[in-house]
Amino acid sequence: MADEDLPDERLRLMFACAHPAIEAGTRAPMILQTVLGFDAATIASAFLVSPATMSQRLVRAKARIRETGIPFRVPERAELGERLGTVLEAIYAAFAEGWSDPAGTEAQRRNLATEGIWLGRLVASLMPDEPEALGLLALMLFAEARRAARRNAAGDYVPLAEQDLALWDDTMIDEAEMLLGRAAAKGVVGRYQLEAAVQSAHATRRLTGGTDWVAIKELYDALSVIAGSPVVSINRAVAIAEAEGASAGLGALDQLSGDKRLYDYQPYWAARAGLLARLGRVPQASEAYDRAIGLERDPAVRRFLQERRAGLDRAERH
Repeated sequence: MADEDLPDERLRLMFACAHPAIEAGTRAPMILQTVLGFDAATIASAFLVSPATMSQRLVRAKARIRETGIPFRVPERAELGERLGTVLEAIYAAFAEGWSDPAGTEAQRRNLATEGIWLGRLVASLMPDEPEALGLLALMLFAEARRAARRNAAGDYVPLAEQDLALWDDTMIDEAEMLLGRAAAKGVVGRYQLEAAVQSAHATRRLTGGTDWVAIKELYDALSVIAGSPVVSINRAVAIAEAEGASAGLGALDQLSGDKRLYDYQPYWAARAGLLARLGRVPQASEAYDRAIGLERDPAVRRFLQERRAGLDRAERH
């Protein structure tokens, strides 16, 4: 196809890197390394594997490209659809890396969030009938709309439930809702639409003052079937805790305890600590908080977790 059909050089390279001859689990990491300049450790973190494992996968993929002579060319228009999922996965991973620096103190990472949305817009305009392209753009806009509310004036972390709704970007949320509606009208449900629907359910709090946790739990049930991952399972457990009680949520988390990928995954330990604390199991909650604090890189989130842990100690003394 003509290069003009893919109007951005990075997007052209991304679709080229998504060649079906490259091992499926390595295509998105390849894009992140070769097109967006991520290092192996950052990519490994995004995909919940060790840096050594990710490095080996990338080396093998590059060797395969050399051995088999996979052409790094822009695919024909008919081939774009089969490569779209990989490209969307890489765009979302790039956005998420930028999203993890909410204060925007690291210019390079802040630019990744902006870049992710820019690339998402480009794909959605290039392939306007692809519901997952629309769903991903909606998901990123819902998330970006809350950026200003994720830290207070002192730079402290503010959890979603405590955010000042006046700081959410209504225009961005309205655009996300419109995109999600367009995606839903296509009649083909996918991962990004479901994740965007979860964000939409959270966003309705600005209109209703409450959060429909039962609906969010049902969306995570559907996500578990379509795109089961430890991250989805943790979020589902949190939704179960809100809808059915902390004990039910902890039970759902306990089912994940054999997954070795979660041993070094901060959100698992933070969620576990919060639920144990709600159940009054202070020693276990303290231990889980310590684990989460040790794994957290963001100083603001670390302070937040340390404060929660200190609150446990204060409550036990009184």
